[in-house]
Amino acid sequence: MSEKEANWKYADDLVVEPEVIAAARANSLELGIEPVCPSVGAQLAILSAASRAENIIEVGTGTGVSGLWLLQGSPTATLTTIDTEPDHHAAARQSFLDAGYNKGKVRFIAGRALDVLPRMNEESYDLVHIDADADNVIEYLEHGLRLVRQGGLVLISGALGRGEVSNPAKRTALARNLRTLLDTVSGSTAVLSALSPAGDGLLQLVRR
Repeated sequence: MSEKEANWKYADDLVVEPEVIAAARANSLELGIEPVCPSVGAQLAILSAASRAENIIEVGTGTGVSGLWLLQGSPTATLTTIDTEPDHHAAARQSFLDAGYNKGKVRFIAGRALDVLPRMNEESYDLVHIDADADNVIEYLEHGLRLVRQGGLVLISGALGRGEVSNPAKRTALARNLRTLLDTVSGSTAVLSALSPAGDGLLQLVRR
């Protein structure tokens, strides 16, 4: 194990996940869904808390792991979560109920995010979290920046593409899409950006 890998493992192992999030993670792995790792989840909670988010929207529900972390940071927030898979929503609903969140706390929208996001109101959210397919990540970001208020956060999980982005020999669509995304935001005057290397990477953007 390299020094970097040891650091990543240490950062993950240091996080004590609440029981309900650990259960959602186990369910996610059983269903073949890759959730955000514990260290990224903890960062989601910190950023949600620091931004005092009251209205949160995320693309990619899974079994609720990332959503639970976001609400861990902002317990008074309302979460809107989008996913194409009914099975994912069913599992996530149970996760949120187990965590004590009532039905009005989390709004589930079934459908393709690229069909749903254009219908959402501009500048209506304090935080946007994107944890979905990299094929459409640039379009998701464009919608996210439209939906988030000035000074709000857009967070993109998986920004390092399973290690492919940093390897110049990798020419996959995943690597190309994420490199384009990162190059675009690093030179943009519309946002402040930072890339955390924890887990599979968390791109953090503040809309200017």
